Amino acid sequence: MWITAVSLAAWCWLLLGQGFFWRTDVRLPPHREPEAWPPVCVVVPARDEAAVLPESLPSLLAQDYPGRAEVFLVDDGSSDGTGALARELARRHGGLPLTVSSPGEPPRGWTGKLWAVRHGVSLARARAPEYLLLTDADIAHGPASLRELVAAAHTGGFDVVSQMARLRVESPWERFVVPAFVYFFAQLYPFRWISREGSRTAAAAGGCVLLRAATARTACIPDGIRHSVIDDVALARAVKGAGGRIWLGLADRVDSVRPYPRLHDLWRMVARSAYAQLRHNPLLLLGTVAGLALVYLLPPAALTAGVTAGDPATAVLGALAWTVMAGTYAPMLRYYRQPLWLAPLLPFTAFLYLLMTIDSALQHYRGRGAAWKGRTYARPDAVPDEG
Repeated sequence: MWITAVSLAAWCWLLLGQGFFWRTDVRLPPHREPEAWPPVCVVVPARDEAAVLPESLPSLLAQDYPGRAEVFLVDDGSSDGTGALARELARRHGGLPLTVSSPGEPPRGWTGKLWAVRHGVSLARARAPEYLLLTDADIAHGPASLRELVAAAHTGGFDVVSQMARLRVESPWERFVVPAFVYFFAQLYPFRWISREGSRTAAAAGGCVLLRAATARTACIPDGIRHSVIDDVALARAVKGAGGRIWLGLADRVDSVRPYPRLHDLWRMVARSAYAQLRHNPLLLLGTVAGLALVYLLPPAALTAGVTAGDPATAVLGALAWTVMAGTYAPMLRYYRQPLWLAPLLPFTAFLYLLMTIDSALQHYRGRGAAWKGRTYARPDAVPDEG
């Protein structure tokens, strides 16, 4: 009963004291259009993305941006014709100028994505842009996306404006797992705290990051974060460390078109970076597992045990904690246009994430951690510091 009371207290604190993370009304802040639109370069790292480029790249080329803008797609050693397809899409659809280039294999100490970003940023700097839009190859943008991002950054004086793209939720497993992924991210990095003056909380969503070019130089991006598997959070911390301001929120017209139809696909997506999020620290892993069990798994277990054992106090506390949990999850389900009956199932989704986190640690110690598209990345302190 007392342990269940602790779980309920934790949920009351999460409800009121964790930056109202569960609310989904953090969208692009009010903004006005600048008198003169600054030049922007869009950098798209892409590795084996031929399956999604026909849905995503035309949306970038078709941006309704009043200023000068162009797109740099960096083909990171693809084996599926990504670069050739990008050129064909640009020829067919027209729109913003497109440059396709390849940097070769990343040197030791670099993740493939950041090596591609470095190459793209180097090409872009020759055009003297004021802003860089770093966006993934699976992200489709509404026609006014770039315009709104720049206007928000200009109005608010932000060095980074990032939107959490709306992920695909079509298969049964996507509906069960994906909204919880964003919910857990917002719980770790409450959006309201990120933009608050003096706050140390820093995060961005790697699929859509508008970055001031001068700030990228000051914060040594991407060179200073070259080994980061969770590159978006590392980028945000580097920007804040350099005195920059960040805004992060949910998107309305920025969508991921990458499918995760099977549980295996979602499992790989989470497990590849979960242990890196815990800094490859076994103590943090144990604390995370214990915390997930206390906060997410205990309430339904306490309700069941209380009813079975005839212990009404434990049953009521468990039911209250479970109700608060489901209530905080409901706004995210509404944002993803999913049925609210999924809210009480959050403990079971959390159990899956617990298993994914443990598997991430096991893969790390087997030498297969942080594996993605044929590459496995070493623990950051295992690579030489070339700086």
